[in-house]
Amino acid sequence: MTHPTTPVRTLLPPSALAGLDLADPATHARYDLSEVWSTLRAQDPVHRHGPVRSAPAFWVVTRFADAAEVYLAPDRFTSERGNVLASLLQGGDSASGVMAAVTDGPRHRELRRVLLKAFSPRALAGVVEKLEKASNDLVAAAVSRPECDFAKDVAGQLPLQAICDLLDAPEEDRVFLLGLTKTALSSDEPDQSPFDVWQARNDILAYFGELAKSRRERPGTDAVSVLATAEVGGRPLTMDEVVANCYSLILGGDETSRLSMIGAVLAFVEHRDQWQALKSGEVSIDTAVDEVLRWTTPAIHFGRTATADTRLNGVPIAVGDIVTVWNASANRDEAAFTDPDRFDLTRTPNKHLSFGHGPHYCVGAYLGRAEIASMLKALRNQVDRIELTGEPRPIYSSMLSGFSSLPVRFVS
Repeated sequence: MTHPTTPVRTLLPPSALAGLDLADPATHARYDLSEVWSTLRAQDPVHRHGPVRSAPAFWVVTRFADAAEVYLAPDRFTSERGNVLASLLQGGDSASGVMAAVTDGPRHRELRRVLLKAFSPRALAGVVEKLEKASNDLVAAAVSRPECDFAKDVAGQLPLQAICDLLDAPEEDRVFLLGLTKTALSSDEPDQSPFDVWQARNDILAYFGELAKSRRERPGTDAVSVLATAEVGGRPLTMDEVVANCYSLILGGDETSRLSMIGAVLAFVEHRDQWQALKSGEVSIDTAVDEVLRWTTPAIHFGRTATADTRLNGVPIAVGDIVTVWNASANRDEAAFTDPDRFDLTRTPNKHLSFGHGPHYCVGAYLGRAEIASMLKALRNQVDRIELTGEPRPIYSSMLSGFSSLPVRFVS
């Protein structure tokens, strides 16, 4: 039996804003905040969010132009004290100055230059070449079954395979790593233990500590070897720097693409005209990929800290204030996108913020797009109709948005 599409999140009215806790993962799992974002963009685009329990207040930036200004000004809004609410509200990120994502200035540029060697189109050629076959095999297996959980059986496999190929992680370790990455950034349930998150992150670091040590002794051409043998400023990267950036790569390399793919399939169920446009070849895969990224916006926010007294859209911000940029709102900004609440695979230009913007623009964006493109091609070529067979289950995270379960039937 085909289940009709039903909203899995309750639409929250703007009147609920006063009591809203944007740092609570349950807020994003249970509620559709589109009307809240729309109201903030129109009336209070640089909004002061009250203190959260014992944590400090923070600014909520919702317009595209203001978000871009923050991303482009690391001298005014630094990542070095953390780049997500979870770390910012706890006083900082222990990887500051070590991991490129939470480092600014010359050191960030040097670390990023090393990472880009591993993520250049040339370096990724072998990884990308495998994507098409892997996507076709995963979709074919899903088509052959009466129904599948797309989130687990298909999208849960492809991005991790690609990033593990890039890192040359052994095949037998990959299921273990997927479980750790999911626990480190989100949860399938509302009551995840903070200890479980801490343990998962430490297990990832320990894993890459061992892998980096072996690659430093016997380097190959993979990303871990690139980091383990790189020199910055005339000296090798420390083991802490190698491990922290491997950690960053596997988390970023899995989550964005995986959640985008899951969101795309749900969007095709809900917007059948766009599925038909993709299926018939009326739209290009490239424009479809960017609209999927804009529509799903897996990384819903990033955070910064003001380095001095400044102003944003006329609002005074004090030195030390936490400033959060909400991509989930900026990617639906009426001033930046025509008819932003329409899922339109022909949309162009489409300068979304799903990979960030400015100096911290995602180093893995090329690979992420290639992963989503290979999945869209496999679905287009092998599936005629997509039916929802159960209720999608949202993840619990204040940083990420998406689904941990999406039961579907693929009809060929």
